[in-house]
Amino acid sequence: MHGRRVLITGATGGIGLITARELVTRGAHVTIVGRNPDKTAQVARDIGAQATLLADLSELAQVRRAAQEFTARTGGLDVLINNAGAFFTSRQETREGTEQTWALNHLSPFLLTRELLPLLRAGNAPRVVTVASAAHMMGRVRLDDPEFRRGYGGWAAYSQSKLANILFARELARREPGIQSNSLHPGMVATGFAHNNGGWVSRAYRLVDRFAITPEQGAQTTIHLAADPVNVTGRYFSDSRETTPAPQAQDDGTALRLWELSEATVNAHLN
Repeated sequence: MHGRRVLITGATGGIGLITARELVTRGAHVTIVGRNPDKTAQVARDIGAQATLLADLSELAQVRRAAQEFTARTGGLDVLINNAGAFFTSRQETREGTEQTWALNHLSPFLLTRELLPLLRAGNAPRVVTVASAAHMMGRVRLDDPEFRRGYGGWAAYSQSKLANILFARELARREPGIQSNSLHPGMVATGFAHNNGGWVSRAYRLVDRFAITPEQGAQTTIHLAADPVNVTGRYFSDSRETTPAPQAQDDGTALRLWELSEATVNAHLN
């Protein structure tokens, strides 16, 4: 990884922070993306990251601005790690009017990757690593209503977004054969996941955390796909090994339609 240029989202805590720290240790030039200026700067100092970007990745305008800023500042990218994501029990909308789960977990990595494709195409053995979840097995992509304007359920929205992550990585690999694109399940990791919701959901996940793996363990598959010899693209990994995802995550027709829908959605918001 010596000298390789890495951009990682959601790197101020959890597996993102561990991944960033490990890649710095291996000699990569790492830029972390965070929302809180003080926390992002402190994490960068603590782990030795060379640069930071500030953005609320649930807002598409900020995603595009971050990509433009990164491009202007660095002019090069070898590894993009789409790690940021969250779970919301109740339906919320961003300031741009997009359902929060869909915006943060899917549209954000889709747009960030799209905006950085020129840098990646020119990169050195470029890779895009997208953190998904085994939750995809319970998901389906509601192409007619991906923002759950009807019948919102927090788990349904989350599992849809994680399925979308895998389909996105698969379609990216098809469209960009020169860029290695894989997705992964990090495991059930004690990172404070879902604690933002409060109430019984927060209490339940605090109990789950007692039996979960550590962030250091959960980051290993991301690190593997970012840094180790990997000779496949468009695949899904768990425990640092290629794993077969659910049948709906292997549907190339849905992957194509999802890409087209995502393209139309971000263009409508940004144009």
